[in-house]
Amino acid sequence: MTTTAEPRTRSAPDTNGYTAASIEVLEGLEAVRRRPGMYIGSTDRRGLHHLIYEIVDNAIDEAMAGFCETISVTIHDDGSVTVEDDGRGIPVDKHEKTGLSGVETVLTVLHAGGKFGGGGYKVSGGLHGVGASVVNALSMELTVEVASKGALHRQVYRRGIPDGPLKRVRPGREAASRRTPTLPSGTRIHFLPDPEVFETLDYEFATLAARFREMAYLTKGIWIHFTDERAGGAHGWPQEVSFFFDSGVEAFVRHVNRGRGALHPEPIYMNEERDGVLVEVALQYNSSFTENVHAFANCIKTIDGGAHLTGFRSALTRALNDYARRQKLLKDQDANLSGDDVREGLAAVISVKLAEPQFEGQTKTRLGNPEVKGIVESVVARGLTQSLEENPAIGRRVIEKALTASRAREAARKARDLVQRKGVLDGSTLPGKLADCSEQDAEYAEIYLVEGDSAGGSAKSARDRRTQAILPLRGKILNVEKARLDKMLAHEEIRIIITALGTGFGEDFDLQKLRYGKVIIMTDADVDGAHIRTLLLTFFYRFMPELIDAGHLFIAQPPLYSITQGKKVHWLYTEPDREAFFERHPKASGNLQRYKGLGEMNPEQLWETTMDPERRMLRQVEVHDAEQADDLFTRLMGDEVPPRRTFIIHHALDATLDV
Repeated sequence: MTTTAEPRTRSAPDTNGYTAASIEVLEGLEAVRRRPGMYIGSTDRRGLHHLIYEIVDNAIDEAMAGFCETISVTIHDDGSVTVEDDGRGIPVDKHEKTGLSGVETVLTVLHAGGKFGGGGYKVSGGLHGVGASVVNALSMELTVEVASKGALHRQVYRRGIPDGPLKRVRPGREAASRRTPTLPSGTRIHFLPDPEVFETLDYEFATLAARFREMAYLTKGIWIHFTDERAGGAHGWPQEVSFFFDSGVEAFVRHVNRGRGALHPEPIYMNEERDGVLVEVALQYNSSFTENVHAFANCIKTIDGGAHLTGFRSALTRALNDYARRQKLLKDQDANLSGDDVREGLAAVISVKLAEPQFEGQTKTRLGNPEVKGIVESVVARGLTQSLEENPAIGRRVIEKALTASRAREAARKARDLVQRKGVLDGSTLPGKLADCSEQDAEYAEIYLVEGDSAGGSAKSARDRRTQAILPLRGKILNVEKARLDKMLAHEEIRIIITALGTGFGEDFDLQKLRYGKVIIMTDADVDGAHIRTLLLTFFYRFMPELIDAGHLFIAQPPLYSITQGKKVHWLYTEPDREAFFERHPKASGNLQRYKGLGEMNPEQLWETTMDPERRMLRQVEVHDAEQADDLFTRLMGDEVPPRRTFIIHHALDATLDV
């Protein structure tokens, strides 16, 4: 059947003064300052870190080209950063097209760099050529120094605008060779991010150190020195760390797998160049139930994967199924192992290096080159098959783990089907202990996951029934880090949480079905409460990470103390709050009461301190570094005791004991 659109008449357009003069043309780096998020993703801490990554990535490009051996990164007390390398140095001669020096061209012209086929780099993490210029545009002040052929050149910029031309501040002489100890070369960039652009200048040492460690793993033979001169260490001291690895991604996988109970002592390693694409892969299985795979393209972490990750996963599933069939570990009547089965307990690093990477966006979160998929798939399938054939004991161990995962997944499917037939997980039958709210719009509704029936009763009496739902939890929920899916589904309290939220979990998670805009964990302010909170965080991180990524998970912070002065009650939420109160009121002798349980407060007090949206303190749960978070949950909640003991010993002085 065809339909014909009814003809419509159009009235003369009203331009309302819209002419060519209305079109604004942003010159130079003004576009970057006007829309920084387009270039660095955001103006929060992640964007702040991205400035450092852009400059360090340029030094890594020099290292991959064979011209750099050492990179130094320093964070100074005033929030400024210095990145120095011993590479060739940015060219200081005049650029033919721009008429500026090479240094000024790189720092002021978008899409300018040695990465566009001009012979500067064969392989580079920089695709767009905007990194250094973006850092310059978003810095209140930037100083660049280039050492080359014994001469030192310097130029200063303020918010992307040069104070003057590039100047030679130390004369040089022609070198007899490209590079000698008496004629050092390299680039030093010192910049102060603009506080008018960024929400914070508070760098996170652990996040930056983890990124630099990755870079060192992926670039064999490079030294990366990282110094934080701010007094921010565990004992208030500056922090310093150096990285150097001569076994590359193999060492990376061993690092990822530490404390996870490796199933075979050495990683399976593949390294091959094909059609101009260098593929380097290392993988090692462990006794955990989670997948931990890191994918990189030209040393840039592609957190959203892409063609190389797709090729790897396809090859892994195919190669292991073929091997299992040949070794009769899979019978003729058995179904193939699924991708989830063969990736359970897998730690892997995939690194590809190619001349023309097609990243999606300046922040380079996904690799788009379609030809890379087939190349990686071929290299991994051949390398993995050969390794398993040469090491049948490892092959049998890996297949047995995948078969166990397959059986557990089938048991979980049956359990899921059973509870769904009963309406337990689909949200059609809400749990009886849930005191729901009347608000139907998830944006305005919130649910409190409350420790214990006693506190749950107080919370039900204290709440705003229109917008606040209460779900009391009995005891400590299952530690999902140590349990497979079928065991998790058999745990009543977890099933109740899944049902109340309405989203499903794991692969079936659907954020659009979330019934509450805020999911708030509310536990006692004691050791048991902290443990229950950690168990809940582990569940959400492993099975509902999208809930965290979308900003829906929160932790309520009940007060630790109350102090009564006459008729006035002061609520103190932290130990520093208590210390600050007595500093302000040194003669205060009011009643100091320590609250360890939510049930110790009556409904009015619980509402006033912890549940009233106008006065409460909520901490939003965020993941800034996925690798660091994954490692922390594995070390603290996994089966291996030594890593947990080491962590406790290392952080013992940071703990606040309430005995």
